[in-house]
Amino acid sequence: MTRPAPLVALTRLPALGRYALLLFGLFLYGLSLRLMLDARVGVAPWEVLHVGITRHLPLSVGVVSILTGLVIVAFTALKLREPIGPGTVLNVIFIGVFLDVLGPLVPDPQGLGLRWVQFALGVALLGLATGTYVAAGLGAGPRDGLTLGLRRVYGWPVARTRTGVEVVVLATGLLLGGPVGWGTLVFALTVGPAMSAGMGLFGIAQRREPPAGTPLAAN
Repeated sequence: MTRPAPLVALTRLPALGRYALLLFGLFLYGLSLRLMLDARVGVAPWEVLHVGITRHLPLSVGVVSILTGLVIVAFTALKLREPIGPGTVLNVIFIGVFLDVLGPLVPDPQGLGLRWVQFALGVALLGLATGTYVAAGLGAGPRDGLTLGLRRVYGWPVARTRTGVEVVVLATGLLLGGPVGWGTLVFALTVGPAMSAGMGLFGIAQRREPPAGTPLAAN
């Protein structure tokens, strides 16, 4: 008897099990971002933007993440007409919540070596978080939905679209005073392999041009 692939088996879980898997993935994702933030060697482009905004408004990075996600979801749904799944909404809320809740609990290493170790752990954990979140099959993250919507409406390749969005976000965050560092470059070079490995653990094959509606990553 042929056993089902890991992803197929996960999608056969009861709804409660899939939501539990989703929330666990979002927790891991929030933890991974917090680890990278507190390592203080540079962060991912969206966190550069979020932290940059906090330097001009009396808001926490988690609250800014939630508000930014809501704006993206509204634009994606109303302008691009991209379907919004329950995972999309929960992504917007819970990653921001976990970012703030985990702030006092995550180490704040002082030595440069330890900071890089913590940053690398954050990148690796983000890959696992992505696989966990996508395996739940409950909808793309807000930034992935934006990418897929732009691809469907304008016909731009996914890779170029996502890269263009990330560059604009990074430049905006830099202008706002966000924490760009060597870690930002390291993240750009290593996040792809980390996500591929994390998704591979769940038997999720990545394609160059996924069909519309396929989640690319958690965030």
